[in-house]
Amino acid sequence: MKVAALYQAGGPERFVLEERPLPTPTGEWVLVKVNAFGLNRSELMTRKGYSLGVQFPRVLGIECVGEVEHDPSGHYEKGQPVMALMGGMGRDFDGSYAEYTLLPKGLLHPFESTLPWETLGAIPEMFQTVYGSLYPALGIQPGETLLIRGGTSSVGMLATQLAHRAGLTVVATTRNSQKEKAILDNGATHVLIDSGQVTESVRTLFPQGIDKALELVGTATLHDSLSCLKPGGTACMSGMLAESWTISDFAPMEYIPATVRLTTYDSGQITSPTSVFQDFIRQVEAGQVKLPVSRTFRLEQIAEAHQFMDSNLATGKLVVLP
Repeated sequence: MKVAALYQAGGPERFVLEERPLPTPTGEWVLVKVNAFGLNRSELMTRKGYSLGVQFPRVLGIECVGEVEHDPSGHYEKGQPVMALMGGMGRDFDGSYAEYTLLPKGLLHPFESTLPWETLGAIPEMFQTVYGSLYPALGIQPGETLLIRGGTSSVGMLATQLAHRAGLTVVATTRNSQKEKAILDNGATHVLIDSGQVTESVRTLFPQGIDKALELVGTATLHDSLSCLKPGGTACMSGMLAESWTISDFAPMEYIPATVRLTTYDSGQITSPTSVFQDFIRQVEAGQVKLPVSRTFRLEQIAEAHQFMDSNLATGKLVVLP
């Protein structure tokens, strides 16, 4: 099988395309034929050497969609469509940047769909992060106001759609004014050009503050996003587009406004039931949701794909087809 291996941290040119023997699953592991996978910022950070505990060489890739090739337990038949995400993929063990991958059976979500693989490949991690952030973490309700910090990321674009459909007023941010129309067309009510500080602009629109905030840029803008919330409001940090994991000299009582709540969402800790993924696939098939796919690549273009992700030029998800 063909894989894109990473033998040491660094730039996109570090990826090595090579042939490896097809692995043999045993026990509770399943061999999956990878038909598509999405790219994620966490993979970019792992490639750069920022992910603690990841040892090289490693085949990256924290999600995929494909078909069961061989399940030694007999639970899944060959050809069963499945999706998988997180659970150590591409970090603790080799992930989806390959034509085939070995996955723990517990990570698999079987599904049915008429969608093409390049569309399905955009779903697992993007949808799970959006759903987990908006519902279990933020508990969004119709009529609320929601700030999405990082509105042109794939998660931000899908979150805007789902929040708009759920009856919320969405304020989305971008650093690029040329992307304003795309965000408005996607369902946002207001677009703010983000210089790192948007509190004043938010308070001009909503003097009392907003109800909820989805922080996708990360620690660089988190304090400013918290300042946009009304008393009793909630912020959820679910992304780190700015590639910064920590806050120096964190003083909670100074950092978090009084009565404002701060939570996080991590699909590696809490993942939705398979039925939630299947329901979302049906919504996409029915045209109720348009997946924000920016570009597709082939596996042999993995270096180019990472370069494009590095450039921050995408408006939506990047998908790779082996």
